[in-house]
Amino acid sequence: MRIARDGTWFYLGTPIGRVELVKLFSTILRKDGDKYFLVTPVEKVGITVDDAPFVAVDFNPVGDGLEFETNVGDRMVAGPDHPIRVERDPQTGEPSPYVLVRANLEALIDRKSFYRLVEIGEHAEHDGAQWFGLRSRDVFFPIIPSGELE
Repeated sequence: MRIARDGTWFYLGTPIGRVELVKLFSTILRKDGDKYFLVTPVEKVGITVDDAPFVAVDFNPVGDGLEFETNVGDRMVAGPDHPIRVERDPQTGEPSPYVLVRANLEALIDRKSFYRLVEIGEHAEHDGAQWFGLRSRDVFFPIIPSGELE
């Protein structure tokens, strides 16, 4: 079994088309170290995950936070328990933003949502420097040093 970067689940090279089945599998997904497994009471089967097992396909402001929704219907509000992090490609500088869904399982924030997040971003001090980032539940999540935006 494999989960592609766009969140599509495959079995023996064929996409799993039944959304209900993908949602079911997502509930037994675990990450141990750098490896992913489907875990039931009787077996533990390794799977391949190209990037992140989920994709955050949308978000909405709620109160003082940002609530994300994944491709399998999980919802979480970014904050201390669900941090946002951004990895940048060392060659191109292109960002890959993620939000923690649960227990070491992250969702890649899709491009349209990331562009919307950038529109509501702010500049703030982080680790003694100015950064551009996002705030949710009174936590600032840095995206890029402010100086790199000039």
